[in-house]
Amino acid sequence: MSLNSQTRWHTFQSQHDINQAALQRILKAADEAIAKYGSFLVVLAGGGTPKAVYQLLAKANADWLKWHVYHNDDRCLPVEHAERNSKMARDAWLSHVAIPESQIHDIPAELGNIEGAKAYTHTLQGVRTFDLVILGLGEDGHTASLFPGQSVDNSADAVPVFNSPKPPADRITISQNRLNNTHEVMFLVTGAGKQEAVDNWRNGVAIPATLIQSPNGVDVYCFGVTLD
Repeated sequence: MSLNSQTRWHTFQSQHDINQAALQRILKAADEAIAKYGSFLVVLAGGGTPKAVYQLLAKANADWLKWHVYHNDDRCLPVEHAERNSKMARDAWLSHVAIPESQIHDIPAELGNIEGAKAYTHTLQGVRTFDLVILGLGEDGHTASLFPGQSVDNSADAVPVFNSPKPPADRITISQNRLNNTHEVMFLVTGAGKQEAVDNWRNGVAIPATLIQSPNGVDVYCFGVTLD
């Protein structure tokens, strides 16, 4: 099976449309997982694109007591730093709903990339297959903190990142193998700046985003890019 046959591309005509589609997809995945497993395990993306979706989730009705939230990566900065993915998600969504604090699993990136990765690997120990992994796409084709030209580290469920081409240099990411241990993957891709990365992806170039797949394939939600 070729890569593109496993990758489903969805285009939207407005930011509102993609946000609403992503919202409904997440809520549907939650309902299905709770019905099947009694819980919903979701991995969040950072950055500006998912923030608007998280703000919609803050106003949604869901069985929040059964949600378990993880992050695909974070920057090694203080907990309250504006560039922390965990702070963005809390401010936009998680602080406004009834998910138990014990079920919100921030990456302790303030410990530094080596110790923080060890701690998050311990957090992930024994956690079943994720239900939904949400990812973004960088202009260079990166996703989570898996960057072009850097070796892929699958030595643990969470691994340190050094020399990130985007500051800060030190980060922590869930590894490729653990991100792939999921039932569903959804990329949120917006903005003309992502066009080259999307073109490369669709033309079979091995950008980091192509490392992430699930047994059920990958859905890419796009706005502001052209699919030829």
